[in-house]
Amino acid sequence: MNEFLSKSVEDTEKFAEEFSKSLTGNEIIAMYGDLGAGKTSFTRGLAKGLEVEQTVTSPTFAIVNEYSGNYPLYHFDMYRIENWDDLESIGFFDYINTGIIIIEWSENIEGALPSGVIRVYIDKTDKDNERLIKIEGI
Repeated sequence: MNEFLSKSVEDTEKFAEEFSKSLTGNEIIAMYGDLGAGKTSFTRGLAKGLEVEQTVTSPTFAIVNEYSGNYPLYHFDMYRIENWDDLESIGFFDYINTGIIIIEWSENIEGALPSGVIRVYIDKTDKDNERLIKIEGI
């Protein structure tokens, strides 16, 4: 497991940008963390490293945002997903093996995640802007 202590949003983005260099184009990245932990900040950094030029925003209401870069990047928010029917209705399974999938609120679809998924845990510390980022599965 890789660990990184981020002291700011900028640190988180830079770490994710560096992490993106290890990706090959078909990964599924499951993110875990409380509201405001930095999941979207991590995704912004990842997208920058993949040379995405669009503005990266949280897909809370859209469910999925699609970006073009070195690889297609699909940014999902599973906060309101409750069951397999919901996953099927948003076409989640159709995205697998078509680019990099990064998922916020992965705990809501844990049973649907395929093997080989990369897990990113972002935990707040006792300092305001500090986050402990742990990555496993790479």
